[in-house]
Amino acid sequence: MELNFSGRVVEWRGPSPYYFVPVPDEESADIRELAAMVTYGWGVIPVEAQIGEVVFRTSLFPRDNGYLLPLKAAVRKQSGLAAGDDATVKMTVSLH
Repeated sequence: MELNFSGRVVEWRGPSPYYFVPVPDEESADIRELAAMVTYGWGVIPVEAQIGEVVFRTSLFPRDNGYLLPLKAAVRKQSGLAAGDDATVKMTVSLH
């Protein structure tokens, strides 16, 4: 399943900061339809994502009936993204 969306980079402040792009409601609903077939534990969903020219693999985190796309420091640096920036994402849900 391939999805394209845009979202604002948000920072979650915990013991160490994490950065995410929230997956919009419509795309999250599409992912939920496949979730039982693709999750490998506690609801995380493996994906390949692309922001600009940067392609990376990660797992979506379930949150409030939707999903968050985590952005590692290397991805943010290569993409030039910081909290509050808008990101356009091309994402493929990995089907085992």
